Amino acid sequence: MSRMHRGLPRGGDGPRKITLQEWGERRERLVLEGLREPWYGGPLQRHVEEGDLRLTSLMFDDSASALRLWNFLLSEEDRLREHKAAGRVLVGAMKDLGTVPVMAWSVPDLAAFYLDGAWWIPCVMELSAPLMDVASSMGLDDSFCPVRAVLGACVTGEHFPLPDMVTCSVGATCDDLSAVAQRLEGIGHPVTWWEVPHRRRPERGEESVVLPGGFVAPQEQVDFVRGELERVRAALQTRSRCKLDDAALSSGIKAANRMRAVLEELRSLAYSAVPCPLPSLEMQVAEMLALHFCSDVEESIAVLTDLADEVKARVKAGVGPLSRDAVPVFWVNPVADMRVMNLIEDCGGRVAGTEYLFSHALDPIPEDVQPMEALARTALADPMVGSAADRAARILADVVKFGARAVIISRIPGASHCATEGLAIKEYVRASLDIPVMEIEVPPLSDAFGASLRTRIDAVLEAARQARAPR
Repeated sequence: MSRMHRGLPRGGDGPRKITLQEWGERRERLVLEGLREPWYGGPLQRHVEEGDLRLTSLMFDDSASALRLWNFLLSEEDRLREHKAAGRVLVGAMKDLGTVPVMAWSVPDLAAFYLDGAWWIPCVMELSAPLMDVASSMGLDDSFCPVRAVLGACVTGEHFPLPDMVTCSVGATCDDLSAVAQRLEGIGHPVTWWEVPHRRRPERGEESVVLPGGFVAPQEQVDFVRGELERVRAALQTRSRCKLDDAALSSGIKAANRMRAVLEELRSLAYSAVPCPLPSLEMQVAEMLALHFCSDVEESIAVLTDLADEVKARVKAGVGPLSRDAVPVFWVNPVADMRVMNLIEDCGGRVAGTEYLFSHALDPIPEDVQPMEALARTALADPMVGSAADRAARILADVVKFGARAVIISRIPGASHCATEGLAIKEYVRASLDIPVMEIEVPPLSDAFGASLRTRIDAVLEAARQARAPR
């Protein structure tokens, strides 16, 4: 992609956020100027015609690299169907944010995808697909997390090709997701279960290991998780025509780390530079690619590299789509409605650091130990399998690192892990830093609560401004 398509000042105008309609007009100009798109490129509007109605309510970054990012994300179903047509075994990974996909993508005849990513479908399609109704009819009503949409998607079979095998991490994890996976197995989708214990702190004198991201765990627990992942490797191997040996896994880990290195550079710049060089919505999509590579390892690296180059160019030029005085906010938990990431910027804020429940999928996987040992350490570094205090400590460190002046914790409706953890994190941060911390709940569609959400976000941003105002 040539430099003339970077989001640098054009005729005196800097980067900005634009509507879906404006993107259609901008793309036409870029194509006339010589924009070369990948095979999945094209106008974003076509995804609305395919049912992704929420796109009409969003504001997008106006760079060609952002266009590529969105088209890459929204064309994943096409890639999965191509993988299936090519004879690859589709592996649906549940409650496994960045471990089994690394294993599966280490050989060419397996293709893994984040099955419970379907929890965003009700938002993206503005509830036009009856996934929640299907889940409710099968015993998973709205007292469950929106991840129950996975069940509806697997029953209807309309949103992605059904996986040939399913894996699911259980133990110290989300009860809602475990219930969904059990229901899936009950209707004929066999699940390869593997357990991750509650991560505990080593006792005095007990052999321990530092995990990616800095948590510490007993070697005994790492050994247990390694044994569980060996069972997963055996299950994957039975479906593969290729050897899923240590050499293949080492190659897969190196590819994952290449992506994570680019993403770390992107996060570091996007969350700390002034003005903010990339909106929070595109950053959320970029971070999600780390979970399973959006079904194409090399292309996901290329997409993120292109985005990072855009951000570096903007930082060098001192430009960005947001105001220089936007209040930096650290965001905890992914939102059920992506529109809220626009809303915080509409209120005069910017996201400066995130913890979307998968920080272990962003950390480099160790390359100086045997690959299964490295993957076990990565799995045990999941912030959800340890104490709320451990998770809060990492959040606090990143709040300080990125210079955030407020923290917003987004509760996920019905999610078992959100019931008390948000309060624990809020109290931990408040006890350590004199900055405002607020919890909000975001439903799959927030339109009816828009005014209330705006008022609450306005309040926390104003509190942050007042805390920094001269006295």
